Amino acid sequence: MTLGGTCVVTGGAGFVGTALSASLADTFEQVVAVDNLLPQIHPQQVRPAGLDPRVELRVADICDPATWDDLLATVHPEVVVHLAAETATGLSLTMASQHTATNVAGTAQMLDALARHQAVPRRVVLASSRAVYGEGAWRGGDGRLVYPAQRTAASLADGQWDYPQMEPVAMDASSVEPRPVSVYGVTKLAQENLVTVWARSFGAQPVVLRLQNVYGPGQSPHNPYTGILVLFCRIAAEGRAIPLYEDGQVRRDFVLVDDVVDALHRAVVTDGVVDRPLDIGSGEHQTIATAARLVAERYGAPQPQVTGQFREGDVRHAWAQVTAASDVLGWSARYDLAAGVARLTDWMDTQDLD
Repeated sequence: MTLGGTCVVTGGAGFVGTALSASLADTFEQVVAVDNLLPQIHPQQVRPAGLDPRVELRVADICDPATWDDLLATVHPEVVVHLAAETATGLSLTMASQHTATNVAGTAQMLDALARHQAVPRRVVLASSRAVYGEGAWRGGDGRLVYPAQRTAASLADGQWDYPQMEPVAMDASSVEPRPVSVYGVTKLAQENLVTVWARSFGAQPVVLRLQNVYGPGQSPHNPYTGILVLFCRIAAEGRAIPLYEDGQVRRDFVLVDDVVDALHRAVVTDGVVDRPLDIGSGEHQTIATAARLVAERYGAPQPQVTGQFREGDVRHAWAQVTAASDVLGWSARYDLAAGVARLTDWMDTQDLD
């Protein structure tokens, strides 16, 4: 589908932005990616090879008002896809100011500039995160949904991983309240609220996608805070046993970047989008132990080992109910974890990991 006009993508040279670039270039007459090429993700500080050549890359910081004044002096976007964010959940506990500056203040700078230049887009698509839910909702013995307190360092040190007499439920924006337990999650929820309130006020369409654990080819193998499956691949490729935090039974929803790109593209082009968040996941959940075993078997590495270690700010279980995304966007994931791990490891084999 060709829309014409211009699409601006923040964080457009990142993992997801690069993967999305070709479909956007097929859809719009002009695509402009704004990215500061953070060394943590782009150690060589150069344009990513996978970024579609039709995309104009502007190396700039979304937190700087001059970035937007320079861009919007000549560009009036039809659609903005907002991907730029600080994403390290664990680091956000000790780098709250940095996460807030990028995720909250940076988003506000963008929105102010769009208003200032009278360049309100038709639609703003935000890549949010399952982190906004925190521990999510659990079902008690009486069948009611409850929201347990955040797990503490003391309880985790005692090996109290789950909540007694309760079962976790899928993360679903229509029924589960957002209650973040990390600074990162707090800033992503603030992003959602900023974009939604601003878009409603100025007559734009907000589309918020709450992404589960995104992984796949193109994810930085050099970033120490990258996705857990890339880390597992690096460990297994070295012939080492993958360490499993807690008891290895943490549940996650691993969704391949190809499926996320499809969801984002549909969020850009689909008519009749809804003004409420949509959950994007694989449609299944796996334990961390299962994911680690798949990776270990691919590399012939030793079996993963439970360590009992934990990370403050991590939630116990997380997976998405994707019915709304299917109904609204006509979208569903095409890859299960086994197929996705095969795609990831094949790509990792082509990378220089030194």
